[in-house]
Amino acid sequence: MNPYVPVLIMLFLAAATAAGMIAATTYIGPKKKFAEKMVVFECGESPIVNPMQRFSVKFYLVALFFVIFDIETVFLYPWAVLFNDLGWFGFVEMMLFVFILAIGLIYIWRRGALEWD
Repeated sequence: MNPYVPVLIMLFLAAATAAGMIAATTYIGPKKKFAEKMVVFECGESPIVNPMQRFSVKFYLVALFFVIFDIETVFLYPWAVLFNDLGWFGFVEMMLFVFILAIGLIYIWRRGALEWD
């Protein structure tokens, strides 16, 4: 038996479950639309400002920086766990990785991307 058959069965079951839920809500769920239901709702409060307003690009930049440095953490943790097994080669490679990310951080810092004037 192929070792990937259980994985394929699991993927099929997951896709069938998702499709079944979407179909059930489409065909069984209520379809009544009225004004109160169509109003924007956030945390039980009426919206203070228009939800279609534009956000500053800085919000997206901070989110991208978070993702970049979060990925750094994802790579640093397994490296730290296997530090003794990797030896000097692993140490040099990780320092090169951290150095490249540090250069990127210095660049965005100097360009003023982290300032909220």
